[in-house]
Amino acid sequence: MHMQRQILRSLLGSTLCVGLLIGFSSCDKESDSLGPDSTVSAEDNADAEADDAASYEYVDAAAPEDPGRAGALNPDDQRILFGCATRTYNVSTRTLTIDFGPNGCVGRDGKLRRGQLVAVFTGQHRQVGSTVVVTLVNFSVNGNPRTGTRTITWIAPNVHTVDVQNASVVTATGTATWTAQRTVTQTAGVGTRTIQDDLYSISGSAAGTNRKGVSYTATIQQPLVKKFQAGCARHFISGTLQITTSREKTLLLNYDPAGTQACDNIASVTINGRTRTIQLR
Repeated sequence: MHMQRQILRSLLGSTLCVGLLIGFSSCDKESDSLGPDSTVSAEDNADAEADDAASYEYVDAAAPEDPGRAGALNPDDQRILFGCATRTYNVSTRTLTIDFGPNGCVGRDGKLRRGQLVAVFTGQHRQVGSTVVVTLVNFSVNGNPRTGTRTITWIAPNVHTVDVQNASVVTATGTATWTAQRTVTQTAGVGTRTIQDDLYSISGSAAGTNRKGVSYTATIQQPLVKKFQAGCARHFISGTLQITTSREKTLLLNYDPAGTQACDNIASVTINGRTRTIQLR
């Protein structure tokens, strides 16, 4: 069960971080001429959702196996909490609170978090019909205030959705806001004990306003495919993500430009009709 929790934690992170690995910060100045609003939208969407993924990792690590009982954390989950966040769980309300304190706590990713993550569970966690609603309370990452509510719902065997509402992050260069909806389906490896044959398909969309005040939509056009075979789990092996802004043409990120579903970090980006190959970071 613990191994399955680690798999789901990693997958939920990937679900939220569909744009995390675009890597525009490593591209040359040509990216600005290709479409600055598109690249800023991609970066804002990626960075914000990366922090969402980290937040859920904390919640899933601190969640009791049975929401109807308090339960103790195992050593691996305690390490994820990094020894500086305070965990409390109210059995009667099925409410989990992770408190990083007013002075903050530096996690394994090197980021300083302050405030609280509050999660409310319904049903048996990860079973069909169950949900967990995560709310950020006076929460910030590296001094940037963040808001929003995230709801994970298990809608069928091996299928769950992720719904992000009223999310925002305030930075020194502006405020980014967004909503997102994802559906995650396990398509292979359901009946085996190994994770090496597990395969997942992710679909959905997001919409928001980047830190420059430009609105955008991000749509998974072809399902993003995640494989947990050795050497594959870090990146999606196929799928396309399209980002469209209110000012420019579209940006298309293709995780499998060669059409081989290879376990590599090669992708392509097309902006305003121009395509180039990039390496995912």
